[in-house]
Amino acid sequence: MFCIKGGRSNLILNRKRTRDCEQLLEETLKIKQMHNELITKLPLEMKLRLSEKYDVLETSLVRELAQKHFESTIFDHQGLKGGNNSDTPLKCMIKEDNYLIPQNSRFFCGCVKEQCAKLKGDKFDILIADPPWWNKYIRRLKGANNKLSYSMMYNEDIASIPVKELLSENCLIAVWCTNSPSNINAVKNLIFPKWGVEYVTTWYWLKLNIDFTPLCEFANGCKKQPYERIVIGKVGNVCVPNDKLVASIPSALHSHKPPLLDLLKPCIDVEKPQILELFARYLLPNTTSVGYEPLKWQHVSLYEEVFDIT
Repeated sequence: MFCIKGGRSNLILNRKRTRDCEQLLEETLKIKQMHNELITKLPLEMKLRLSEKYDVLETSLVRELAQKHFESTIFDHQGLKGGNNSDTPLKCMIKEDNYLIPQNSRFFCGCVKEQCAKLKGDKFDILIADPPWWNKYIRRLKGANNKLSYSMMYNEDIASIPVKELLSENCLIAVWCTNSPSNINAVKNLIFPKWGVEYVTTWYWLKLNIDFTPLCEFANGCKKQPYERIVIGKVGNVCVPNDKLVASIPSALHSHKPPLLDLLKPCIDVEKPQILELFARYLLPNTTSVGYEPLKWQHVSLYEEVFDIT
């Protein structure tokens, strides 16, 4: 008689994986349909203007430039904090480098847990987070070139960030999440409950080429997709539309997500909402940004000056 060790647990695991892949397939078909509906609504003139203005089918030079910018904007700002209380953007020097600081913005550089603790007493109406999810690809990338990676966090560590006391009585929470079923479930069943947040819905960011085709093919099951998700939660009375599709041509700069504030603010019944962004790599007006690199994409080398702002 032979006994297969772990046979039952493996069977349960395989069933779970199959169920996760089936759910992702159903979701992918939905997003594909949403993309088709979007294409039919886009004016032909818009498509022609973009194709005439941008000829970037060969992207190797763009990728090289993006990598150069990424490596040239690695700074040690641990413990640094600052901001701009004025109603106009400013150019200022920080540690012998010039940065653009948007109007009415604050930044706190360092460990997100530690910096959030320093915000005790503040209340925010909108929270946006782009956590550095643990994954094997980034781990391999870190081994090859430490400059091209960031410190990954396990789901339990993200859940332990002390944000619960920072959320107003009516608060909207948006978390950028990978398509990994374990991360999706962690947001809904671990992170949100620890933060005192109720899951509401999921939005999708569809990445497009210049011709509005998806950046890669829609895949079956748990494979690479041309979209990421934005998991939406709330505290109190917040009205959020379901299944919103956010489509854009992504920036060549690594981990540069599109701003969400214009989409999130209408969901909050506050004239001037207080906004907190965690794991920020750039600054936004009227926003408090926290993370190791909130000034990264604010370096003047990334901008073309069209008029003097000083």
